[in-house]
This record gives sequence, C-alpha cells and structure tokens, in this order.
Amino acid sequence: MVQRYSREPMSEKWNLEAKYNAWLRVELAAVRAWNKLGLIGDDDCEKIQKNAQFDIARIDAIEKETKHDVIAFLTSVSESLGEESRFVHYAMTSSDCIDTAMALQIKESLELILDDVDGLLRAIEKRAKEHKNTLMVGRSHGIHGEPITFGLVMAVWFDAIKNAKKLLGQAKEVISYGKISGAMGNFAHAPLEFEEEICKDLGLKPAPVSNQIIQRDRYAQVISALAVLAASCEQIAVAIRHLQRTEVYEAEEYFSEGQKGSSAMPHKRNPILSENITGLCRVLRSFVTPALENVALWHERDISHSSVERFILPDAFITSDFMLARLTGLIENLLVYPKNMMKNLNATGGLVFSGRVLLELPFRGISRENAYKIVQRNAMKVWQDLQAGKAALNERGESLFLLALLDDGDLRQGLSEEDIRKCFDYGYYTKNVDAIFARVFV
Repeated sequence: MVQRYSREPMSEKWNLEAKYNAWLRVELAAVRAWNKLGLIGDDDCEKIQKNAQFDIARIDAIEKETKHDVIAFLTSVSESLGEESRFVHYAMTSSDCIDTAMALQIKESLELILDDVDGLLRAIEKRAKEHKNTLMVGRSHGIHGEPITFGLVMAVWFDAIKNAKKLLGQAKEVISYGKISGAMGNFAHAPLEFEEEICKDLGLKPAPVSNQIIQRDRYAQVISALAVLAASCEQIAVAIRHLQRTEVYEAEEYFSEGQKGSSAMPHKRNPILSENITGLCRVLRSFVTPALENVALWHERDISHSSVERFILPDAFITSDFMLARLTGLIENLLVYPKNMMKNLNATGGLVFSGRVLLELPFRGISRENAYKIVQRNAMKVWQDLQAGKAALNERGESLFLLALLDDGDLRQGLSEEDIRKCFDYGYYTKNVDAIFARVFV
C-alpha cells in the first residue's frame, strides 16, 4: 500500500490565528506604504513593524463590548504599541483590511489545492500508463458496448482533472486582487498610489475599481472552480464504486489487514472511500449557490455576504484538501483485476463486436439498413441463448455471436469466414491507444 505524505493541514490556513495574521500583514503593509509616501516617519514605521502584535483572547474580550471584530483587532494591536499606533489603519475602512487579507488567504489556499491536484494527476497518470493496454468492456447506459482499456478510462479522468486545474489557476488569478480604496471606494482619504504600494508589497494587484468591498463575483468564481473540481472527482469515485460491485468486480479499493466492512456481515469489502468522496463532493457543490447569491449586495455594500463566507470559504478549502488527499490515496492503492475485466468483456458472447461487423457490410454492397437488420437479428439470438443458459464461449474459445454469424447465410453472401473472424480482433479497438495517450499525457 502506498503511504501518502502528510503536510500541514489546510485548516491552519483558516483558523483565527491565520485570519488575524493576514489582517496584520495588510495593516503592516499599509504602514510601509505610508512611510514610502512620506506620511509616516522611519522611526514610527520601524516601531510598528517590529512590535505590532495581537492577542486572540484579548480580541475576543474587546469584541464582546464593541460587537465589531476589526475594531477589537485594532485595539489589541494598538495595545502592543505606543503613540505610533495612531498610524495603524490610517485612512482605511474595515473591508480594506478584511478583503485584501482574504485575497491572501484564498490565494495561498488555492496554491495548496493546486499542489494537491498535481499529486492527483501524477497518481492517475501512473496508473493509466500501467493499464494502458488492460482490456475491459466499455459501457453506456450501464450496458456493455465495445472493448476499451482501463488506461483509456483513467485518461478521461486525468483530462477532466487537468481541466479543473486550469479553472483553479484562473480563479487564483481572479482572486489575487486587493482594495484599499476607502469606505465608498472613492479614494477620498488616500491616493491610488497607497493602494498600489500595498498590493505590490503583498503580491496582489489593485482592483481596477471597487466600492467598499472586493466584488463577490471573484469569490463566486473560486467556489465554482472548486465545485467543478469536485464534480470531476465524484465522476472518478462513482466509477470506482460501480467497478467494485460484486457482479462487476473489476477494481476495488484497497482493503487493509484487520479492516472491517460490516458489523453484521464479516465478508463485506465496501467502497467506503469513494462513497465518502461522493458525499464530500455534494457538499462542495452546495456552496456554489450561496457564493453566487453573495454577488448582489445592496448599493456599495451590505454585510449579508459575511456570515456566508465565514462558513463556505474555510469549509470549501478544508473539504477540498481532504477530498483530494483521499482520492489520490485511493487511486494510488486501487486494486485492479484484469482477469475479471476480460471475463466481463466475454460475458455477452462476443456481442461487443457487433459494431465492427456492421461497418464491414456496406463495403460488400449491403445497405446500412439491411446490414443493421442482419447483425441485430443475430445479436438478439445470442441474448436469447445467454438467457437460456448457454455458455458465452465454447471449448475452443469461440463466442456465441461468432458462431451465429458464421451460420447466417445472408451474412455469408457478403463476408467470408475469414472476414467474419477478423472482426473479432481486440487489437482493432486498441490500435489508437498510444496516439490518444500522446495527446493526453503531454
């Protein structure tokens, strides 16, 4: 079993200390900006940079009285300073600090998520190449279609996650904006250069225009990108759940020694990880609606978005981080059963080759309509034989469908025995796998 490297948890990006640290980073950058613009002297700037700090317990105590978290925070910071504290938060409004700090938190959290996604992509790519030529049956509507390979299935997963990564990268670009434009966004109390200096200092860009807040369409794009990622992760989880069904049993989650699947049925080996991932993805997608509803605020700003964001932003990132780690481990440790895949591929007695036979007949002068009738009537006969209990393959490994076609006089007028047997070649369906992989794994 592959062991996953455990890094600093995402939750530490979203606890109270992280929030106040981000606020302090913005406030200190503002002091440096005022110093550069000539408003604050070097001595006062240096004292603030060196000594400014906060105390969470003290903030909580002050907020009980003020009912205002930013004022409580600033009061705590001022208590760590002397007279120079008068320059902290100068010409700023609360959202200047909060929204610019939130941009830092979201940007840095997205960087962790992108690292997680890269790990997932590496895991999928490794397993896809391992099973590039592992034959299995393709299914549509849950019904056997034509031969494919498990590597191709995983290549589809890879491409979907890669597309989600692109959306996350775009979301990171969109969210990496700060605003220090004042109470109504009119820069009445500070020049544009003040905002520009702070954002440059923090590795952000100044919003081209803002009111009292950063517009929440940016936040909605971040949550939407995480939701798209979740949807593609659920696609993988659901596929694994189907493959682990007893009557399919082509792949299975790793089942460790001593693990238990059921309190009542000792034989059970359940797909609990992929089921868990499916549930987490549902939660992540549920955040999209409140994120979109946060965009339409009253006039230059109201506070209805704030309570929503206190829930959905930490939960979205912490859940995404956990979900990606779980899915990556699932893929790395996934048990794959090629023999069962081949067994299932043969289960319909060669019917998976019906499309191949159909395509041969028009070149023999048979209309597509008649060709379809010929192939379908033989296919229906095979279904009936299978339902009657006939073996899908005979002792020579010949399928029911092959034998039915060889015995069809109408078909034999167009195709020789050799022509018909050539239609039952798995290589026909896998001949372009290398080319497909070259397009996906670049």
